[in-house]
Amino acid sequence: MATTDGVSNGMTEPCDVCETDTLHEVSIQLITESGSGDNAQYSREPYRVRECARCGNRDSKRMNNA
Repeated sequence: MATTDGVSNGMTEPCDVCETDTLHEVSIQLITESGSGDNAQYSREPYRVRECARCGNRDSKRMNNA
């Protein structure tokens, strides 16, 4: 579970590489899942992207699993 860190005003989340709660930079990105065709522009899905401030490990998770 993400918590706020009062010292740096950031979000701490568990990091699989560091094996501890660390600060993460979190953003939402639209990623095109279909690479070709006329409907490629409509195949964008939101992903939650986070990067560990300590080790740089980056991962993403699809937000819309329809």
